[in-house]
Amino acid sequence: MQKVYEELTSAFRRNSGKLSRASYDRIVSKHTTLFEDVDTLFILLQASGYPISQNGNEFILETYTRPYNKQKFCVIDIETNGSKPETAQVIEVGAVMVQDGKIIDKFESFVECAFMPTYITKITGIEPVDLIDAPSRVSVLTKLREFMQDAVFVAHNANFDYGFLNHSFERFGLGTIGNPKLCSIDLAKRTIESERYGLAYLNETLELGVDIHHRAYSDALTTTKLLNILFDNLPQYIKTTDELLRFSISSKKERTKFNKIKL
Repeated sequence: MQKVYEELTSAFRRNSGKLSRASYDRIVSKHTTLFEDVDTLFILLQASGYPISQNGNEFILETYTRPYNKQKFCVIDIETNGSKPETAQVIEVGAVMVQDGKIIDKFESFVECAFMPTYITKITGIEPVDLIDAPSRVSVLTKLREFMQDAVFVAHNANFDYGFLNHSFERFGLGTIGNPKLCSIDLAKRTIESERYGLAYLNETLELGVDIHHRAYSDALTTTKLLNILFDNLPQYIKTTDELLRFSISSKKERTKFNKIKL
C-alpha cells in the first residue's frame, strides 16, 4: 500500500489536491488484486488513515488545502523491548491528539509482554510485573488505530515509531499506516537552531517542563509541547498542512527563506 499512498500524494500535489475519477482509477488500478478492486481500495485507504475523500467523481486530498492549525496531529511515542519489529514488540504506547495547539484527546497503555530485557527496564523504568496483566498487543494496536483516525502522525524520530507500528499493524491484520508522517526532529532542524535535537535536550533547553523521559506518554507530551514551539517559528508562507509536511523535509536552499531563532 505504501506505493499507492506515494503515487496518489504525488498526483494530488501536481493537481492542486484534486483528482478526477479517471485519474484516480488509473493510479489505483495498478495496485488492485483479485480481492481488492478500485472501490475496495478506496475504503482501505480511508481505513488506513490516508486523508482522502470523494465528492461525486472527484477525489480530494484533505491535507492539501486544510490550514495546519485546523489539522489534527496525533503525536505518538512507543516503548519497545527491542529495536527490530521482526523480533521485538511494543510494550507501551502514548498518544496525544492535538488541534490548533490544544490537546483534545489522549491515549496510553502498557502492552502485555512475556519477555522484558533488563536493559530496557533500566532505560524506561518499566518492570516485567507492569506488563503481566496489561492488554494484549492486538487490543492496544486496534485501539491506537482507531484513535489515530486520519490525523497526521507525529513522532520524534518518526521513522522508528512509524515503521515499528506499521509492521505491527500488518502483523495483526490491521493494515498499513496511511496517515501522513511528520518528524519533529526534521521540523526542529528547519525552525530552530540547537546544538542537539534529542528530545531530552530540547525538553531541558526549551524548559518544556516534562520530567520523565523514555516513557511513552511523557515523551509524546514533550513532543506535543515542542511541536507548538516549532509551529510558532514556521515561516509565514506556510499555511496548509501539505505545505507544512513538505517544508519539514525541505532542502537547505529552501530553509534560507526565513530566519531561524537561536536557543
